[in-house]
Parts: sequence; structure tokens; C-alpha cells
Amino acid sequence: MEYIHYNPVRHGLVKAPKDWEYSSFHKYVREGKYDVMWGADTSLGVEEDFE
Repeated sequence: MEYIHYNPVRHGLVKAPKDWEYSSFHKYVREGKYDVMWGADTSLGVEEDFE
């Protein structure tokens, strides 16, 4: 799930997962599984050539 939630950031579409309105990330934040600022300031170490 982390890869999916971070993908719009990785591709330069938004600055943080919270900014991608179509993401299930918001559901996970409401459920307390992610902090709303998750992935906003750090690279998650996802390999660039992994697709």
C-alpha cells in the first residue's frame, strides 16, 4: 500500500500523498493507519526503476 500511496508523489503529481484526492490514503488516515503527514517530507526508499 505504501508504494501505491506514494506513487503520485514519486511521479511529481503532488508533493505529499495527502494532496492526491483520488487516493485511498485518506481512508487509511481516517482509520488511524497513517498519519496525515506520512510521506510528505521523506523519500520512502522506493526503487526508481520498480514499476
